[in-house]
Amino acid sequence: MTKPIRIAAQLSPGGVHSWQSWRDAVMWAEELGTDVIFGYDHFHRPAVEMTADGAALAAEQPDVHNFEGWTALAAWGEVTRSAEIGLLVSGVGFRNPDLLADMARTVDHISGGRLILGIGAGWYEKDYTAYGYDFGTTKSRLDLFDDSVVRIERRLAALTPQPLRHIPILIGGSGEKRSLPTVARHADIWHCFPLPIQEYRRKSKLVDDLAAQAGRDGSTIERSVAASAPFSTGFDRRSVDEFREAGVSLFTLEMQPTDTGYDFEPLVQALAWRGRRRRLTPDPRSVTPPVRR
Repeated sequence: MTKPIRIAAQLSPGGVHSWQSWRDAVMWAEELGTDVIFGYDHFHRPAVEMTADGAALAAEQPDVHNFEGWTALAAWGEVTRSAEIGLLVSGVGFRNPDLLADMARTVDHISGGRLILGIGAGWYEKDYTAYGYDFGTTKSRLDLFDDSVVRIERRLAALTPQPLRHIPILIGGSGEKRSLPTVARHADIWHCFPLPIQEYRRKSKLVDDLAAQAGRDGSTIERSVAASAPFSTGFDRRSVDEFREAGVSLFTLEMQPTDTGYDFEPLVQALAWRGRRRRLTPDPRSVTPPVRR
Protein backbone atom coordinates (compact mmCIF):
# COMPACT_ATOMS: atom_id res chain seq x y z
CA MET A 1 0.00 0.00 0.00
CA THR A 2 1.27 3.46 -0.91
CA LYS A 3 1.97 5.53 2.19
CA PRO A 4 0.35 8.99 2.37
CA ILE A 5 2.44 12.03 1.51
CA ARG A 6 3.97 13.76 4.51
CA ILE A 7 5.86 17.03 4.64
CA ALA A 8 8.64 17.61 7.14
CA ALA A 9 10.46 20.81 8.03
CA GLN A 10 13.99 20.66 9.37
CA LEU A 11 14.40 23.91 11.29
CA SER A 12 18.09 24.47 11.82
CA PRO A 13 18.97 26.38 15.01
CA GLY A 14 22.37 27.42 13.66
CA GLY A 15 22.37 31.22 13.50
CA VAL A 16 18.94 31.62 15.07
CA HIS A 17 18.37 34.84 17.00
CA SER A 18 17.21 33.20 20.23
CA TRP A 19 15.70 30.05 21.73
CA GLN A 20 12.31 31.77 21.70
CA SER A 21 12.46 32.52 17.98
CA TRP A 22 13.39 28.89 17.22
CA ARG A 23 10.59 27.61 19.44
CA ASP A 24 8.09 29.97 17.83
CA ALA A 25 9.14 28.77 14.36
CA VAL A 26 8.48 25.18 15.44
CA MET A 27 5.03 26.13 16.68
CA TRP A 28 4.28 28.04 13.47
CA ALA A 29 5.36 25.11 11.31
CA GLU A 30 2.89 22.92 13.18
CA GLU A 31 0.18 25.57 12.85
CA LEU A 32 0.64 25.49 9.08
CA GLY A 33 -0.02 21.75 9.08
CA THR A 34 3.50 20.30 8.86
CA ASP A 35 3.53 16.55 9.52
CA VAL A 36 7.04 16.23 10.98
CA ILE A 37 9.39 18.82 12.48
CA PHE A 38 13.08 18.01 12.74
CA GLY A 39 16.01 19.71 14.37
CA TYR A 40 19.61 18.61 13.99
CA ASP A 41 22.24 17.11 16.29
CA HIS A 42 25.15 19.49 15.80
CA PHE A 43 26.92 21.39 18.57
CA HIS A 44 28.04 23.88 15.93
CA ARG A 45 26.41 24.86 12.66
CA PRO A 46 28.26 23.29 9.72
CA ALA A 47 29.15 26.15 7.34
CA VAL A 48 28.57 24.97 3.77
CA GLU A 49 29.39 26.58 0.44
CA MET A 50 28.42 25.58 -3.07
CA THR A 51 31.16 24.41 -5.43
CA ALA A 52 31.18 23.05 -8.97
CA ASP A 53 30.87 19.58 -7.45
CA GLY A 54 28.00 20.54 -5.13
CA ALA A 55 27.87 21.43 -1.44
CA ALA A 56 31.10 21.29 0.56
CA LEU A 57 32.25 22.45 3.99
CA ALA A 58 33.59 25.98 3.92
CA ALA A 59 37.22 26.64 4.86
CA GLU A 60 36.07 28.70 7.85
CA GLN A 61 33.67 27.21 10.39
CA PRO A 62 32.63 30.15 12.58
CA ASP A 63 30.74 29.81 15.84
CA VAL A 64 27.18 31.17 15.69
CA HIS A 65 24.13 30.97 17.91
CA ASN A 66 23.16 27.32 18.29
CA PHE A 67 21.19 25.08 20.67
CA GLU A 68 21.51 21.41 21.67
CA GLY A 69 18.97 19.16 19.97
CA TRP A 70 17.76 16.62 22.53
CA THR A 71 17.14 19.23 25.22
CA ALA A 72 15.12 21.15 22.66
CA LEU A 73 13.09 18.07 21.67
CA ALA A 74 11.81 17.70 25.22
CA ALA A 75 10.51 21.28 25.08
CA TRP A 76 9.06 20.73 21.61
CA GLY A 77 7.12 17.80 22.99
CA GLU A 78 5.35 20.19 25.36
CA VAL A 79 4.68 23.07 22.96
CA THR A 80 3.44 21.00 20.00
CA ARG A 81 0.34 18.82 19.82
CA SER A 82 0.15 16.93 16.52
CA ALA A 83 3.39 17.01 14.51
CA GLU A 84 5.90 14.23 14.94
CA ILE A 85 9.28 15.48 16.14
CA GLY A 86 12.88 14.33 15.97
CA LEU A 87 16.47 15.10 15.04
CA LEU A 88 17.82 14.59 11.55
CA VAL A 89 19.88 12.80 12.75
CA SER A 90 21.30 12.02 16.18
CA GLY A 91 24.98 11.06 16.10
CA VAL A 92 25.47 7.82 18.01
CA GLY A 93 29.03 8.77 18.93
CA PHE A 94 27.86 11.57 21.24
CA ARG A 95 25.87 9.49 23.74
CA ASN A 96 25.89 6.02 25.21
CA PRO A 97 23.36 4.13 23.04
CA ASP A 98 21.46 2.78 26.05
CA LEU A 99 21.15 6.31 27.39
CA LEU A 100 20.06 7.54 23.96
CA ALA A 101 17.29 4.93 23.93
CA ASP A 102 16.14 6.09 27.37
CA MET A 103 16.19 9.72 26.24
CA ALA A 104 14.11 8.78 23.22
CA ARG A 105 11.60 6.88 25.36
CA THR A 106 11.29 9.86 27.70
CA VAL A 107 10.71 12.36 24.87
CA ASP A 108 8.21 9.92 23.38
CA HIS A 109 6.21 10.11 26.63
CA ILE A 110 6.57 13.91 26.88
CA SER A 111 5.22 14.29 23.35
CA GLY A 112 2.41 11.79 23.72
CA GLY A 113 3.99 9.24 21.37
CA ARG A 114 5.24 11.50 18.55
CA LEU A 115 9.00 10.95 18.49
CA ILE A 116 10.93 9.77 15.44
CA LEU A 117 14.39 8.49 16.41
CA GLY A 118 16.73 9.57 13.64
CA ILE A 119 20.22 8.11 14.08
CA GLY A 120 23.44 8.29 12.11
CA ALA A 121 27.16 7.60 12.32
CA GLY A 122 28.20 11.28 12.48
CA TRP A 123 30.36 13.20 10.03
CA TYR A 124 31.11 16.76 11.19
CA GLU A 125 34.56 16.67 12.77
CA LYS A 126 34.27 19.95 14.68
CA ASP A 127 31.43 18.52 16.78
CA TYR A 128 33.75 15.75 17.94
CA THR A 129 36.98 17.62 18.50
CA ALA A 130 35.46 20.65 20.22
CA TYR A 131 33.58 18.47 22.73
CA GLY A 132 36.30 15.90 23.30
CA TYR A 133 34.84 12.96 21.37
CA ASP A 134 36.98 10.62 19.27
CA PHE A 135 36.25 11.34 15.61
CA GLY A 136 37.96 8.14 14.48
CA THR A 137 37.61 7.00 10.88
CA THR A 138 34.63 6.45 8.61
CA LYS A 139 34.96 2.71 9.26
CA SER A 140 35.18 3.07 13.04
CA ARG A 141 32.15 5.37 13.10
CA LEU A 142 30.12 2.95 10.96
CA ASP A 143 31.19 0.03 13.15
CA LEU A 144 30.05 1.96 16.22
CA PHE A 145 26.80 2.82 14.46
CA ASP A 146 25.98 -0.81 13.68
CA ASP A 147 26.66 -1.82 17.28
CA SER A 148 24.67 1.12 18.64
CA VAL A 149 21.53 0.37 16.63
CA VAL A 150 21.35 -3.11 18.15
CA ARG A 151 21.89 -1.74 21.67
CA ILE A 152 19.23 0.95 21.16
CA GLU A 153 16.68 -1.62 20.04
CA ARG A 154 17.47 -3.90 22.98
CA ARG A 155 17.25 -1.08 25.51
CA LEU A 156 13.96 0.22 24.09
CA ALA A 157 12.51 -3.28 24.51
CA ALA A 158 13.71 -3.48 28.13
CA LEU A 159 12.67 -0.07 29.47
CA THR A 160 9.95 0.38 32.07
CA PRO A 161 7.63 1.97 31.22
CA GLN A 162 7.73 1.15 27.57
CA PRO A 163 7.48 3.88 24.91
CA LEU A 164 3.92 4.88 24.10
CA ARG A 165 4.33 3.38 20.63
CA HIS A 166 6.96 1.60 18.58
CA ILE A 167 9.36 4.51 18.11
CA PRO A 168 10.12 4.73 14.38
CA ILE A 169 13.86 4.52 13.69
CA LEU A 170 15.03 6.72 10.83
CA ILE A 171 18.39 5.91 9.27
CA GLY A 172 20.00 8.04 6.60
CA GLY A 173 22.48 7.23 3.86
CA SER A 174 22.76 5.60 0.46
CA GLY A 175 26.02 3.65 0.65
CA GLU A 176 25.50 0.11 -0.60
CA LYS A 177 28.19 -1.58 1.50
CA ARG A 178 27.25 -0.32 4.97
CA SER A 179 24.32 2.10 5.10
CA LEU A 180 21.68 0.29 3.05
CA PRO A 181 22.21 -3.12 4.71
CA THR A 182 21.72 -1.41 8.10
CA VAL A 183 18.61 0.34 6.78
CA ALA A 184 17.23 -2.98 5.57
CA ARG A 185 17.78 -4.67 8.95
CA HIS A 186 16.68 -1.93 11.31
CA ALA A 187 15.03 1.17 9.79
CA ASP A 188 11.38 2.11 9.81
CA ILE A 189 12.25 5.13 7.64
CA TRP A 190 15.04 5.32 5.06
CA HIS A 191 16.23 8.88 4.49
CA CYS A 192 18.60 10.11 1.78
CA PHE A 193 19.49 13.12 -0.30
CA PRO A 194 17.98 13.30 -3.78
CA LEU A 195 19.80 11.10 -6.29
CA PRO A 196 19.24 10.93 -10.04
CA ILE A 197 15.83 9.32 -10.21
CA GLN A 198 16.94 6.09 -11.90
CA GLU A 199 19.75 5.70 -9.36
CA TYR A 200 17.26 6.28 -6.56
CA ARG A 201 14.93 3.62 -7.96
CA ARG A 202 17.81 1.14 -8.14
CA LYS A 203 18.86 1.76 -4.55
CA SER A 204 15.27 1.60 -3.33
CA LYS A 205 14.93 -1.80 -5.01
CA LEU A 206 18.17 -2.84 -3.31
CA VAL A 207 16.70 -1.88 0.07
CA ASP A 208 13.74 -4.16 -0.68
CA ASP A 209 16.04 -7.02 -1.66
CA LEU A 210 18.25 -6.61 1.40
CA ALA A 211 15.20 -6.40 3.65
CA ALA A 212 13.88 -9.66 2.21
CA GLN A 213 17.24 -11.29 2.95
CA ALA A 214 16.87 -10.07 6.55
CA GLY A 215 13.34 -11.48 6.80
CA ARG A 216 11.59 -8.12 6.50
CA ASP A 217 9.10 -6.66 4.05
CA GLY A 218 10.89 -3.73 2.42
CA SER A 219 7.60 -2.04 1.57
CA THR A 220 7.10 -1.34 5.28
CA ILE A 221 10.21 0.90 5.29
CA GLU A 222 9.05 4.44 4.58
CA ARG A 223 11.05 6.33 1.97
CA SER A 224 12.18 9.85 2.85
CA VAL A 225 14.03 12.39 0.71
CA ALA A 226 15.81 15.52 1.90
CA ALA A 227 14.90 18.83 0.33
CA SER A 228 18.30 19.90 -0.86
CA ALA A 229 19.04 20.43 -4.55
CA PRO A 230 16.92 20.44 -6.67
CA PHE A 231 14.38 21.58 -4.06
CA SER A 232 16.37 24.06 -1.98
CA THR A 233 15.29 27.22 -3.80
CA GLY A 234 11.61 26.31 -3.65
CA PHE A 235 9.50 23.25 -4.24
CA ASP A 236 10.21 21.80 -7.69
CA ARG A 237 6.95 19.93 -8.31
CA ARG A 238 8.23 18.00 -11.30
CA SER A 239 11.18 16.57 -9.37
CA VAL A 240 9.06 15.88 -6.33
CA ASP A 241 6.42 14.12 -8.41
CA GLU A 242 9.14 11.84 -9.81
CA PHE A 243 10.25 10.85 -6.33
CA ARG A 244 6.66 10.36 -5.27
CA GLU A 245 6.11 7.96 -8.15
CA ALA A 246 9.28 6.14 -7.02
CA GLY A 247 7.68 5.49 -3.64
CA VAL A 248 8.82 8.42 -1.51
CA SER A 249 6.22 9.56 1.01
CA LEU A 250 8.19 11.83 3.40
CA PHE A 251 9.64 15.03 1.90
CA THR A 252 11.84 17.16 4.15
CA LEU A 253 12.56 20.84 3.58
CA GLU A 254 15.71 22.18 5.21
CA MET A 255 15.08 25.66 6.59
CA GLN A 256 17.88 27.97 7.72
CA PRO A 257 17.28 31.08 9.84
CA THR A 258 18.05 34.53 8.50
CA ASP A 259 18.30 37.91 10.20
CA THR A 260 14.52 38.23 9.89
CA GLY A 261 13.63 34.64 10.86
CA TYR A 262 12.74 31.63 8.70
CA ASP A 263 11.31 31.82 5.18
CA PHE A 264 8.14 29.72 5.32
CA GLU A 265 7.15 30.23 1.68
CA PRO A 266 8.74 26.96 0.41
CA LEU A 267 7.02 25.09 3.24
CA VAL A 268 3.65 26.61 2.35
CA GLN A 269 4.24 25.56 -1.27
CA ALA A 270 5.09 22.05 -0.14
CA LEU A 271 1.96 21.80 1.97
CA ALA A 272 -0.14 23.04 -0.93
CA TRP A 273 1.40 20.37 -3.18
CA ARG A 274 0.65 17.76 -0.52
CA GLY A 275 -2.95 18.97 -0.45
CA ARG A 276 -3.32 18.68 -4.20
CA ARG A 277 -1.81 15.23 -4.24
CA ARG A 278 -4.09 14.16 -1.40
CA ARG A 279 -7.03 15.79 -3.25
CA LEU A 280 -7.54 18.01 -0.23
CA THR A 281 -7.61 21.78 0.05
CA PRO A 282 -4.72 22.99 2.18
CA ASP A 283 -5.40 25.68 4.73
CA PRO A 284 -2.17 27.58 5.43
CA ARG A 285 -3.46 30.69 7.19
CA SER A 286 -0.52 32.85 6.23
CA VAL A 287 3.05 32.65 5.08
CA THR A 288 4.11 35.29 7.61
CA PRO A 289 5.17 33.77 10.94
CA PRO A 290 5.13 35.64 14.23
CA VAL A 291 8.36 37.56 14.89
CA ARG A 292 10.03 37.40 18.28
CA ARG A 293 13.12 39.28 19.25
